[in-house]
Amino acid sequence: MRAAVLHTIGDEKLDIRDDVTVLGPGPGEVRLRVRAAGVCHSDLSALRGALPQPVPAVLGHEAAGDVIEVGDGVDDLAPGDRVAVNWLPACGVCTHCRRGEDHLCMTHVMAGYVIPRFAAGDLQIFGMAGCGSFAEEMVVPRAGAVKIDDDVPYEVAALVGCGVTTGVGAVINTARVRPGDSVVVIGCGGVGIAAIQGARLAGAAHIMAVDTVPARHEAARRFGATHTATPDELGDLQAEVMPEGFDHAFDVVAVPQTLRTAWSATRRGGQVVVVGAGRAEDTVEFSPFELLFEGKTIIGSLYGSADPHRDFPRLLALWRAGRLDIDGMISRRLRLDQAGDALAALGSGDVIRQVIIND
Repeated sequence: MRAAVLHTIGDEKLDIRDDVTVLGPGPGEVRLRVRAAGVCHSDLSALRGALPQPVPAVLGHEAAGDVIEVGDGVDDLAPGDRVAVNWLPACGVCTHCRRGEDHLCMTHVMAGYVIPRFAAGDLQIFGMAGCGSFAEEMVVPRAGAVKIDDDVPYEVAALVGCGVTTGVGAVINTARVRPGDSVVVIGCGGVGIAAIQGARLAGAAHIMAVDTVPARHEAARRFGATHTATPDELGDLQAEVMPEGFDHAFDVVAVPQTLRTAWSATRRGGQVVVVGAGRAEDTVEFSPFELLFEGKTIIGSLYGSADPHRDFPRLLALWRAGRLDIDGMISRRLRLDQAGDALAALGSGDVIRQVIIND
């Protein structure tokens, strides 16, 4: 089969090979034919070394497709079933799972760092987050495949697999935004646009979208933002719209500067939600004085604090009802051999989400 292989961290050119085989499925695993794979900024972060990734590797983790084969012990999925990929499947037995914190379970993801998912001759190849959706086929644990209805387009299901769930979930699950609350979203790529839609669904009265690329402001308004600003404009506009600060700030970029911006934009007693995956070596300083007297909360939102087997159907129900625009988030549809070009295009003003389509 064909797959896009990253051989060296930092190499922007992916190796498109047609001699790759997928390994498995083993017991409790599912083999999928990948029909659509979203291109997420986390893929670029892995390529550039901001997120840890053993190489050689097949990147990609936001996907949907059809079941080809199931391993021993999988009796509730069958070949031909249509599924969306849950890249952070819960093991069900670790301490986080026993506490009901399934989104913090790292069992299967950590296994992906040591267990290859593909091979090309004698070459062992890893899959990003144990997935590897920049390929025609992939293998995931049973919990990593969420069955969906046959009429859901693969590209819609793929985006639900990561970006939509992460953004909407940060608002609904993590922050628990209430009707009438005020929200600022920093970073208006795919996840940021999903967060804006989540804020609209939650009934937020003021939704400020912040991005360095002015071309993204129009898109943000189309998806529900009531106000837009560049980072340099935020202070003046906030003084007019929400002088005391916003109830919730969502940092989708997650670099030190944006986290401080989110903190400054939040009212005393408000909430800063870290949505983006920042670099491990980056640090942000807060004084004990401001932490005490500002009374603000900083909380992480890994994968939108989601339970994908619960949340994927809910998000697709909102999509069916016309209340969650997923189709409109798709900026480009590409072929597998264009995966490298898609990664290079991330951050440009005309891109919200790109999807690789395997016919």
